[in-house]
Amino acid sequence: MRNISDVIEEYLKEILDENRHQAIEIKRSELAEKFDCVPSQINYVIKTRFTVEKGYIVESKRGGGGYIRISRIQHRKGSEMIEEVMELINPHVSQSKAIDVLERLVDYEIITDRESKLMASVIDRDVLAFSLPLRDEVRARIMTAMLFTLKYKC
Repeated sequence: MRNISDVIEEYLKEILDENRHQAIEIKRSELAEKFDCVPSQINYVIKTRFTVEKGYIVESKRGGGGYIRISRIQHRKGSEMIEEVMELINPHVSQSKAIDVLERLVDYEIITDRESKLMASVIDRDVLAFSLPLRDEVRARIMTAMLFTLKYKC
């Protein structure tokens, strides 16, 4: 059974898919009312599921007429996305953010699911048995090397 966060995420992504401009504006309170949840649940979904690593920009305006604007990061070609991702993960990247980046690259068909799984296995914390922050630095270097190679495939 899916939880409310999954349902809200799916709903927002469907709206984004339908929007030609690849950006939507929502009111936190209206969305919370629609899904019969507290506004903080909406905050949680947006904060954890619509990150830069996953390919989104989130802007918000607080107050009575406040809104949240969610935009997809647009790229003309795959090599631009890889460049951006390489900048995003350096000089260090956590395992969870690295996985988010890999999912984004799969979603945009820059890499295959198989390539993503191979990359994820190499950057796993159990494989990189170093203490922090060295582990996150090594992970970023390994990912950058793999992405640099893939960049010229795009």
